[in-house]
Amino acid sequence: MTPPIRLAVLLSGAGTSLQNILDRIADGRLNAEVVAVVSNNANAFGLERAKGAKIPAYVVHRKETGSLAEFSERMFTHCRQAQADLVCLAGFLQLIEVPDDFLGRVMNIHPALIPAFCGKGFYGHHVHEAVLAYGAKVSGCTVHFADNHYDHGPIILQHSVPVLDDDTPDSLSARVFAAECEAYPEAIQLFAQKRLKIAGRRVRILPEKA
Repeated sequence: MTPPIRLAVLLSGAGTSLQNILDRIADGRLNAEVVAVVSNNANAFGLERAKGAKIPAYVVHRKETGSLAEFSERMFTHCRQAQADLVCLAGFLQLIEVPDDFLGRVMNIHPALIPAFCGKGFYGHHVHEAVLAYGAKVSGCTVHFADNHYDHGPIILQHSVPVLDDDTPDSLSARVFAAECEAYPEAIQLFAQKRLKIAGRRVRILPEKA
C-alpha cells in the first residue's frame, strides 16, 4: 500500500473544496491525508471544518505582513513544517509567490475553463456572472499548477459543463462545483501516482504503471 500523499490546503472562505477532499479521503477514493489548513481569513468557515476534522489550522493575515514575499513565506512555512507533499489552493483568494522548493507542488482549481474568465477579480460568483453575461454555451473548471500569477500556471485537467438558457449564477455555480468535486481529487491522485510531467506550458499525464 502506497503511503497517503500529505496535503496542505490554503483557503479563504467556506472550505467546500476542503470538505470534498476530506470526503474523498474518508470514502477511500483518494489516498491522501490533509496535514495542515492555512487561511488568510480568521473568519473562514474552512477553519471550522479543519477543527472538526482535527487538522492543524493556521491564519496568516495579509495586512499584517509587510510584503507579498513575506506573506507567501509565512504561508509556506506552515506547509513546510507540516511536511506537505502538495499544496492545494481551494478557494484561496490571495496572490501568492511559490518558493523554489514548492515549484510544481502547488495546485489551484478555478471555476471556469482557463484562459476564459480568469485572472484578477474572477472568483466565485463573479466568474459565473461573467460567463452568463457573455453568453457562453460551455463553462467548467480547470485544475492547474500555480505560479506567481492569478490562474496562469500549466493546466492539468479541465472538465466542462453546459450553460443552460435558464441558468442563474447559482445554478451554474452548482453544476461547475459538481465538476470540481471530480476534477480536483483526480488531479491530486495523478500527482500522488507521479503521473504528471510538466513540459513548459503543457502537463502530460503519463500512463498508469502496470
